[in-house]
Amino acid sequence: MIPGIEALAVPLLVLAVALAVLVADLVVGEAGEAEAEHGPRRGVGALAAVGLLGALVATWWLPVGGEVLGGAFVLDPFALYMQRIMLLAGALGCLGSIDHVDRAFPGRQGEYFLLLLSSLLGMTVLAGARELVLLVVAFELMGIPLYALAALQKRQDAGVEGALKLYLTGAASSVVMLYGLSFLYGVTGTTSLPEIARGLAQGVDGGPLLALGLLLTLAGMGFKVGAVPFHMWVPDTYQGAPTPFVAFLSVGPKAAGFAAMVRLFVEGFGPLRDLWWPLILVLSVASMVLGSLMAIGQDHVKRLLAWSGISHIGLLLLAFGLASDQGLGLLLFYLAAYVPTNMGAFFVAQVVGRDGDDTLPAWQGLARRSPALGGVMLVFLLSLGGIPFAAGFWAKVLLFWAAWQAGMGAIVLLGASLAVLALFFYLRVARAMFIEGQGGQAPPVGLPTAAAILLCLLGVVGLGVWPRPFVDAAIAAAGALLGG
Repeated sequence: MIPGIEALAVPLLVLAVALAVLVADLVVGEAGEAEAEHGPRRGVGALAAVGLLGALVATWWLPVGGEVLGGAFVLDPFALYMQRIMLLAGALGCLGSIDHVDRAFPGRQGEYFLLLLSSLLGMTVLAGARELVLLVVAFELMGIPLYALAALQKRQDAGVEGALKLYLTGAASSVVMLYGLSFLYGVTGTTSLPEIARGLAQGVDGGPLLALGLLLTLAGMGFKVGAVPFHMWVPDTYQGAPTPFVAFLSVGPKAAGFAAMVRLFVEGFGPLRDLWWPLILVLSVASMVLGSLMAIGQDHVKRLLAWSGISHIGLLLLAFGLASDQGLGLLLFYLAAYVPTNMGAFFVAQVVGRDGDDTLPAWQGLARRSPALGGVMLVFLLSLGGIPFAAGFWAKVLLFWAAWQAGMGAIVLLGASLAVLALFFYLRVARAMFIEGQGGQAPPVGLPTAAAILLCLLGVVGLGVWPRPFVDAAIAAAGALLGG
């Protein structure tokens, strides 16, 4: 048995679920496509969702602190917290996809869920990767299935365009990041992040090569998380890809990207914070401002959520750049609050826009046609806008408070002003649902989609009413990473 193999428990659990889905799909396929396209194959998605929920529950019994592969991968409190966020996103993504995949991709359900699980496997590895080669491999394991998932709607021009942009920017970002990491390896002579940190702390003289490596690495990571000016793929990909997949894409890879950024820049390049922090601050402000301004004029709800997501990335970058127990802890809590909020909004968008129309006129009168859907969407919008007492409120307030204590009063005032502006475009959707339009037939909601929306609602309300345990756990995980 490999020493320390228990540190890989979460990736191995995800791999086990993926293999179970593969076998189940093969078994169902033997029954014949005519019989298996709809009924039995729905169970493949249910198996994936239940398996990931079981893996999430099992994480509370895992021993923390182990490492494997010579320290290349570690299961510390930070990695475990991030893996729980990823497992939650994956479980909700699988559950919320069952109805859409069954209707839009008959006979390909196993393909969809296996690709999603493969991407999730790469994400869970990223959370604990402390070695540059493993980190790059995990990024590609996460990214390549996402390209295929985005292109599933291959007969729609918007789907092809969005998938192509995701692929091209993803490939370019990997090349840029790998090029930057090669400079950092050349300067430090090691691919181990702890060794890199020790070498930099002892005053390794890298000169311009070190600065260039950091700049290129940061640019590559900017593409991965969709920060301005590396955001070009986000609106078109969100618009053209299958909506339940977009719900997962909007949170899962972002959480993995920030996990990798923390490993790289805080744990590995922490001694150079004075060099990379100003760049992070510029990306943060640019993302907040451009994301909020571009969301104002959007008539497509998915594009509106895409631009608002870019503004949220700016806030996450602000928390990341603080590089303190409290700052990184609030980054983790913000991600935990963002997962059910954003995924819930996209799941409702999937129900309303199931015929391919996600413009604001399609949302008119939703509260009259389906009061439950209208009310739930309003909760998600208010959480995204930071209204008390939803999960998003505590995420924003605590983050602004930490930034204020760090002496960034001007940034806090800017962020608060943009949060007020954000209410304008979020409430445009609410106005369409509650004020405009007439009544009519309620859009059909399948049981799996309804269950996914309900779980997201419970998460938003639960984190809004009782945030303290999650905030404390997040700050403790960040403190363990920083040695606090």
